[in-house]
Amino acid sequence: MKDNYCVIMGGGIGSRFWPFSRVNYPKQFLDFFGTGRSLLQMTFDRFAEFIPIDNIYIVTNVSYFSLVKEQLPQMRESNILLEPSRRNTAPCIAYAAYHIKACNPKANIVVAPSDHLILKGDIFRQNVEKGLEFVQNNKALVTLGIKPSRPETGYGYIQRDHKEKWGEFLKVKTFTEKPNPELARIFFESGEFYWNSGLFLWHVDAILEAFAKYLPDISSQFDLGKELFNTPAEKEFIEECFPSCPNISIDYGLMEKADNVYMMCVDFGWADLGTWGSLYDLAEKDEQSNVKLKNSRVVLYDSSNNIVAIDDPARLVVIEGLDNHLVAESGNVLLICKKDNEQRIKQFIADAQLKFEKEYN
Repeated sequence: MKDNYCVIMGGGIGSRFWPFSRVNYPKQFLDFFGTGRSLLQMTFDRFAEFIPIDNIYIVTNVSYFSLVKEQLPQMRESNILLEPSRRNTAPCIAYAAYHIKACNPKANIVVAPSDHLILKGDIFRQNVEKGLEFVQNNKALVTLGIKPSRPETGYGYIQRDHKEKWGEFLKVKTFTEKPNPELARIFFESGEFYWNSGLFLWHVDAILEAFAKYLPDISSQFDLGKELFNTPAEKEFIEECFPSCPNISIDYGLMEKADNVYMMCVDFGWADLGTWGSLYDLAEKDEQSNVKLKNSRVVLYDSSNNIVAIDDPARLVVIEGLDNHLVAESGNVLLICKKDNEQRIKQFIADAQLKFEKEYN
């Protein structure tokens, strides 16, 4: 257990949850379900049940340091790794791997986003512990695959290779980023493809070797200060070198290219809370299939299939004759759009920025 580590990626903006998720207070710090725990806190709680707290790291943007400290006061400050700029998941994971390698060369690491929902915690723990044991004994990069329940276009897909496997761990044949509807249906009907959960497991040496082979632009940057990790000089070095790393995801930059990637097929009630639609699918609905989030005070007439989220608990919202829409109000923004058009939210933000600069970001 002392060699098992967790890296939580918590530096994203979560723009698809606008207007609740803002640049200064993104979605991982929000409590969407009214449980009293944010998505980040729920993720931390989940891993703290079986990984020592001192072995849990959060990689986040420097501007979110105080938010992480406020929400997770039990964490040591040295376990909050700060990115001076946003460079996607590959540099984020490399930073954590170099730091952990300096702390423990025997480390087995599970990497997780900060905004996922896991409904079956016991099964999740069993799967992760089994994966950590596997990577301790095998030089493999492991991802957790979710059997798709629909032809979803918002997730990446993993194709299994039927020719090779190690017990429950299946060789990965291909990775595919978010497909169009036609391709998603082909993937779904084939039975060979699984949703990419974004959860990864590996031994620290295996991932560092993979970075050196497939993403030398990143590893060469960090190699310049290899002896500085886990020392007082690390912070200054990261501030200098991190912005020079390419902006690239771990999936595209490394996992799609590596020849030692394996998948464990899991079923622990996973959901990627990346969109309002994903929240709608999970939340409790009334008789007309409407969802009310954030304990919103809402009265609906002749309305169905809507999702309503109002940040002000004292505000009453009355809606009549609305179908299949998102109604979200937070701070100085009210958003009303067709639920099926939520992928345009990034465009809405960009247009608002053009007209009003950063007032509504």
